[in-house]
Amino acid sequence: MVKVEIVEEKEVSSSLYGSPSSSRTNSTDSLSSIASDVSVEESFFDRVAALVDIVPPATRHSISSKISKTTSFIKKGGKVAGNIVWIVTTSALLVALPLAFSLEDEAKIVAQEKEMFEQQQGAQQMVSPAMYPPSPNQQQPKALVPPGF
Repeated sequence: MVKVEIVEEKEVSSSLYGSPSSSRTNSTDSLSSIASDVSVEESFFDRVAALVDIVPPATRHSISSKISKTTSFIKKGGKVAGNIVWIVTTSALLVALPLAFSLEDEAKIVAQEKEMFEQQQGAQQMVSPAMYPPSPNQQQPKALVPPGF
């Protein structure tokens, strides 16, 4: 707290600033003669903490409540975002991954069936080529020609 003290006139004349005008105008004399009240052990944090008294209590409370509300809002938002990411990730692993595997297996089975069907058609054409006339867009295989002819 602040301690109020009444200063009498005879004490003022003995202080540095109560001296005649010639010494008051010379700033180097007054600065060099004043002893520093700063403690060597005082840290930067101690100095900043001492500045708290400059800000009125109502303003300090307002600033403190706004910071705490903002902090709690950010914490709650982070928790909700984390929960959403967790739900999406586990859903993808439990639903989408098996679905993708089953679709891939189905595509393999369809490709194998198509290949088997084409092999059966090829075998049937080999057995009875006259039964299936070649279509106009297919080229007929050329007969073997001995070399030199």
